[in-house]
Amino acid sequence: MLDNLRHLLRYRALVQSLVARDLRARYRGSVLGFFWSFVNPLLLLLIYTFVFQVVLPGTHPPEAEPFPLFLFCGILPWTWFSASLLESSNVLIAGGNLIRKVLFPAEVLPIVTVLASLAHFCLGLPILAAFLIWFRTPVVAGDLLWFPVVVAVQLLFTLGLALLVSALTVHFRDVRDLLANLLTLWFFATPIIYPVSQVPERVRGLLALNPMTHLVSAYQEVLFHPGPFTGWPSLLALGAASVVVFLAGYAVFDRLRDTLAEEV
Repeated sequence: MLDNLRHLLRYRALVQSLVARDLRARYRGSVLGFFWSFVNPLLLLLIYTFVFQVVLPGTHPPEAEPFPLFLFCGILPWTWFSASLLESSNVLIAGGNLIRKVLFPAEVLPIVTVLASLAHFCLGLPILAAFLIWFRTPVVAGDLLWFPVVVAVQLLFTLGLALLVSALTVHFRDVRDLLANLLTLWFFATPIIYPVSQVPERVRGLLALNPMTHLVSAYQEVLFHPGPFTGWPSLLALGAASVVVFLAGYAVFDRLRDTLAEEV
């Protein structure tokens, strides 16, 4: 496994080429093209803002104001995470022709999926910056130094799960449907549309077991809440856990590698 893991660095050019191809192919033939990378998160933000500020006003505490900005700090990383896993669940099956080629490294496909979703996440950051300026939200320069760390932890965690999901789905096609329902539950179990302070004390322990709780809270603390970043111990602990998740995901993928071509 370690030899194959080291060989991943040799595929940098291949990964870059496939990510660029994925980004071009995703919006090929559409009128707005890459502008959908900006439009999609905005539409999702408008829907949740309408529901929780117009249909259900007063459902969030004052510390979540301005609510659209609070929402966006959570929706943007969640969209990257959920899209990566959903697309990874089908990427090996869709790329069966490539996997059947003896020299093609199959693990590149879920990695490309995660990195392409990361590119869309990065394209949404200018919109987030515009919201910060619009709402005149103060951002501590020292806190922003933690932003790349949060992104790196999420990238490693998502890569591990994407490798695991992609390999398992080839053998168990039900994983795709189970994953879609699990992500719905996972979304509402993550403090995206509500702050952690609004969660009853008896439930907070369960939320603390959710890795995305710590990631989303880190984004919110760095970008939304003024003051020094106090969530760094949880973030670093999650970073160590993400290394384990990545290695475990790659180990499962490597173990199933020889059977992938037969099953797709």
